[in-house]
Amino acid sequence: MQRLALFDLDNTLIDLDAAFLLWAHEFAEEHRLSRKAVDYLVKLDCNGLPHRELFFTKVRERFKLSAPATELWIAYRRRMPHLVECRPEVMAALTELRASGWRVGIVTNGTADNQLGKLQRTGLADVVNGYALSGVEGIRKPDVGLFEIAARRCGMSLTDGGWMVGDHPVADIDGGRAAGLRTVWLDRGTRVGHECSPDHVVSDVIQAADILRDINGRLPKKHR
Repeated sequence: MQRLALFDLDNTLIDLDAAFLLWAHEFAEEHRLSRKAVDYLVKLDCNGLPHRELFFTKVRERFKLSAPATELWIAYRRRMPHLVECRPEVMAALTELRASGWRVGIVTNGTADNQLGKLQRTGLADVVNGYALSGVEGIRKPDVGLFEIAARRCGMSLTDGGWMVGDHPVADIDGGRAAGLRTVWLDRGTRVGHECSPDHVVSDVIQAADILRDINGRLPKKHR
């Protein structure tokens, strides 16, 4: 199996939930809403609505806001890249994987402006070999096509396998398996409502990087 490691972005390489909470407090303050509004925003986010535009439609109706839902959504996408962070140890882990011969990529769902902004502002765009964004390519995980694009951007194909690391049981784990990849599921301790069968389960992406490094250390030199 080739040394190809694809990673999800949100709530895998970066803590989107923490950034969302920061945004929720800012949003409540900007619109002069109560603390209960923050709780509502977080709960609504956890409900897993299929699209952010629907999320902001519900928010606009709940708080009787004058701005259209599309404007609220655009403002969210503009702000979020400034709130997300990638921990230094995660950046270091990706850099170390590449230094040991792995090709490292990111495959993520989301709008082009929001996801590309996150990659650029966190510096992740500079420490990986390539990335594939659903908002750019027009296909979403778990579609195998997005994994194929990410692998190609890393200078590889899915023919010889590799690994997918992510927190979503369908988009990342089922999608990765369908793409012929072995998988590491980042279990964030929340109910997922879907059974998945990853090769490994971890609680932090650093642990996933450690697994890949251990695999690399067991490979015969001729395969490195």
